[in-house]
Amino acid sequence: MAAAADQLGPACPPLVCVNGQPSTAALRLLMALAEAGARLSYHGDFDWGGLRIANLLRSRVRWQPWRYDAAAYRAAVADATPGTLTGLPVEAGWDAELTDLMRRHGARVEEELVLDTLLADLAGH
Repeated sequence: MAAAADQLGPACPPLVCVNGQPSTAALRLLMALAEAGARLSYHGDFDWGGLRIANLLRSRVRWQPWRYDAAAYRAAVADATPGTLTGLPVEAGWDAELTDLMRRHGARVEEELVLDTLLADLAGH
């Protein structure tokens, strides 16, 4: 979020960062935005914790994946130096292929590794 503000300034589209597990305040804000007609997009870390957070958010508000699907994971693993995926697997409720792909690759991809791509999306928004 700070990188987007620094790079794009006032031209940056609105962003909400939940920074891990979303707080009650963050959930209420997102629900209010969705009820008001906002179209929400979500990106998180490609790890089991990230998928848990995404599933929780999806149970509360409707969102579209923002480079957070099997195709984006495949590209991120090919373009970055990912870490090792650890922990218990979680099904991605929005993309059945993503969980299987993450199991096969065993790679964890943090948002920071794809930051340039996300910033380019925001700049072209």
